[in-house]
Amino acid sequence: MATLPSPLLDAVHDRVLSGLADLDGTELDGTDRALDQEIARRVVAYLRNTAETTVSVEEDGTTFVITGDIPAMWLRDSAAQLSPLLRLVAAGIGADEDRSVLVSLLSGLLRRHWQYLEIDPYANAFNRLPDSAHWDEDETEFENPWAWERKFELDSLSYGPDLAWRLWQATGDTSWADERFLPAARAILATVATEQHHEERSQYVFRRTGAPSQDTLAREGRGCLTTPNGLVWAGFRPSDDACELGFNIPGNHFLALALERLAELLEQVAGAPAEAAEARLRAGEIRAALREHALIDGPEGQPIWAYEIDGRGEHRFLDDANVPSLLSLPYLGCVDVEDPVQIATRAAVLSRENPYYYAGLFLEGVGSPHTPKDHVWPIAKSIEGLTTADREEQLRILAQLIRTDGGTGMMHEGVHIDEPTTFTREWFSWSNSMFCELALDLAGVGRDPHYPPAA
Repeated sequence: MATLPSPLLDAVHDRVLSGLADLDGTELDGTDRALDQEIARRVVAYLRNTAETTVSVEEDGTTFVITGDIPAMWLRDSAAQLSPLLRLVAAGIGADEDRSVLVSLLSGLLRRHWQYLEIDPYANAFNRLPDSAHWDEDETEFENPWAWERKFELDSLSYGPDLAWRLWQATGDTSWADERFLPAARAILATVATEQHHEERSQYVFRRTGAPSQDTLAREGRGCLTTPNGLVWAGFRPSDDACELGFNIPGNHFLALALERLAELLEQVAGAPAEAAEARLRAGEIRAALREHALIDGPEGQPIWAYEIDGRGEHRFLDDANVPSLLSLPYLGCVDVEDPVQIATRAAVLSRENPYYYAGLFLEGVGSPHTPKDHVWPIAKSIEGLTTADREEQLRILAQLIRTDGGTGMMHEGVHIDEPTTFTREWFSWSNSMFCELALDLAGVGRDPHYPPAA
């Protein structure tokens, strides 16, 4: 597994501690310094744990990242797990040679993404080697020994281009743009074009015999019937649960942004103007469709974003803890945090209007149908903090997350709102990384360069 340089981690600890101390004299004046120390300690511990237990550098120089207690690499999770490293690079923390280690890990991860996307843009999780290891038996139209699971999720196409663009913006590094980048980009574009017309053009099916409804697709693996409208169809949500309707709205928001950023990379790094033009075209189609079809009436009559629609008049409002989510759209850079539609959407998400919002003795926030009722996800709490400008609220969330870790010192998947010692997934690296994201953000580390505001 990988190792982060000790001087770098020492510098991170000191930078977080000083950043939190700088909040004195603001609304956080008088904050308990013991809490600052614990936040800084955990950031370092989680960064070290992610590197030493989930990250491996392969012989070809690529980076393979497991989720934690599952020995496979999700495209979504892996990019999110290493995103805090980009904040450190962007903030100039540590010596040049130490930051180069971080850039190498990020570049290696992207090159592993391109490899997987070229092999199979429909798979969500992959094996380290083509050994046919898998989560469960299922039927798809394409047998792939690299795929741990072949659930088609829009974020699988989005996280790589987004991370590449942010790394390029922060450092100018283009070592990730190897011979697989352009084929991977073409695979993304072809998949987007196909799944804008899922019923007519797609060969994708996913069936899991005997599985609960959220773990397989209806209509013999085709999913719910949809009508084309410019959005891109997905079989599964970022939770790996099946979409109830075919068009996942937060996933389409993030995909549009990722395609815009991919277009810039294709044009300025890869020298591929035709592919860049296609990426911009698809992004424009998605954005237009979102404005036309994805807005619904909120509880006070104001427009808010739906979570899913089918293009045939049906919609669902909910939000799920997994990212991309409606709550996460400003964090991802898809919308402005002060956008009136997003403000209204956020209010609805963090209320009983959302069937997966729970409140109890120790926790309140967004959960997921992927986990039991009354379980709030620390990822969603971190996102809640990352999408507010209220620094006092951010600190309150960090303190709440620390108090509700079940005595393990780690973040989990879902935590019971009344019994924090009841949780799912003792080892869930993505959740640890999102704690780091919020803590680093509050301390002012890489705040602006990390996710530039949406245009």
